[in-house]
Amino acid sequence: MFPKQQVVAMLLAGGQGSRLGVLTKNLAKPAVPYGGKYRIIDFPLSNCVNSGIETVGVLTQYQPMILNEYIGNGQPWDLDSMNAGVHVLPPFQRSRRSDWYKGTANAIYQNIPFIERYNPDYVVVLSGDHIYKMDYSRMIAFHKEKEADCTIATIEVPMEEASRFGILNTNPDGSVYEFDEKPKAPKSNQASMGIYVFSWNKLRSYLEEDEAAPKSSNDFGKDVLPAMLNAGERIFAYRFEGYWKDVGTIDSLWESNMDLLDPNIPMDLNEESWKIFTRNPVMPPHYVAKGARVQNSLVAEGCTVYGEIDFAVLFSGVYIAPGAVVRDSIIMPNTRIEEGAVVQYAIVAEECVIGGGAKIGARPEDIVNKEEWGVAVVGNGCAIPPGSVVAPKSMIDSESFAQEAVKNARK
Repeated sequence: MFPKQQVVAMLLAGGQGSRLGVLTKNLAKPAVPYGGKYRIIDFPLSNCVNSGIETVGVLTQYQPMILNEYIGNGQPWDLDSMNAGVHVLPPFQRSRRSDWYKGTANAIYQNIPFIERYNPDYVVVLSGDHIYKMDYSRMIAFHKEKEADCTIATIEVPMEEASRFGILNTNPDGSVYEFDEKPKAPKSNQASMGIYVFSWNKLRSYLEEDEAAPKSSNDFGKDVLPAMLNAGERIFAYRFEGYWKDVGTIDSLWESNMDLLDPNIPMDLNEESWKIFTRNPVMPPHYVAKGARVQNSLVAEGCTVYGEIDFAVLFSGVYIAPGAVVRDSIIMPNTRIEEGAVVQYAIVAEECVIGGGAKIGARPEDIVNKEEWGVAVVGNGCAIPPGSVVAPKSMIDSESFAQEAVKNARK
C-alpha cells in the first residue's frame, strides 16, 4: 500500500522536438541543455518540489536514455523518497501488444494504475519543455476555491502569435466558455500554457471515454477539454504573470538563453526562495586567463577561457582557445572552440570541436539578404574542420557535414 497523496503531478516528457532539428536527433527535448548548467526538465521538476508536490510521474517516449539517466532516482530535486518521489514512466507492453503513447491524454490514460496507487484528489498535468517558475500550490488552491473540475493556466501572448496556442475565452469570473486549439482567427490572446489541474475522479472518467472513442486523437487540447466544456463541466482559467517560454524552436531556445543575460527580464536564477535544482557535473571552478575578455556572459564550472566572449552562455567543460571569439551564442557542455574560430549567433551542442579559424554563423547586420539570416546550429559531437564556414540558419551534424564534404570533393 502506498500512502495517499492529495496531489500527483504527471510530466509529459516524451515529445520528439522535431523543430529543434539536430539538437534532438538523439535526445529528448526536455533533456536539451539550458542556461549554462541546467536541462529544460529541471524547471517543471523544481517547480513541483518548490510547490510541495512529492509524487511526480515523468512520461518518456522519444530517445529516453539520456533523460532517464539524468533523472535517476530524483535525488537532485529531493524527489527520492521511499513511498513517493519521481518515477520514469515509459510506454510498456500490455498483453501481447505494445502501446506507444498516442497523444497527451492517452499517455495519462495508460498510467491510470500508477496514479491510482496514491489515491489523489487532484492531478496536475505538466509539459516538459517550458522555461518558467510557477507555484502550482497557488493554482491548486484556486482550483479548490472555484470548485472546478479543470483549471487551465493561461498567459497573455501577442495577438499575432495567438494562432500557435490553445486559446481560451472566459467569462468575468474566469470560467471558460470557449476553447480553440490553434485557431486561424483567435478571438483573444489568452493562451493555454499546457498546465492543467484536474479533479482526479472527473478526469479519469473523461480519459476512459476518450480512449473508447475510435476517432479521437487522444489529446487534451483537441479532445478531452472540448468534451468537458461541451458537457458543461466547471473549467476555469488561472492567469499567470511572469516569465514563461516555450522553447520548442531554435529561435525560442536561443532567445530564452539570451534572456538570462538581460537584467530587465524577470527570470532570476539566483532567487533563494525558488531555486532551480539540477544534477551537478562536479567540475572545478571556471578559469579565465590573463588577456581573455569576458562580458555579459554566463560561464559554468569547468570552463577555460583564453579568448573573447560576449553575450555568451558557456556550459560546463567548455574550452575557448586564444584568439577565439564567441558572441551572442550558446556553447553546450565539453565543446572546444579552437584558436581563431569565430562563433556568432549560434548554438553549438555538446562534445563538439570547432576547428581553428572556422566561422560559425554571422551577425544580422553583416547579412545583405535578411531572409537568409538565422541562428546557426551545430549538432552533438560534430567536428568542424579548421577554416570551415557554417552559414547562418544552417543545421549541421556530423553526418550532414560529411555528406557536404563529399559533394564538394566531387565538384
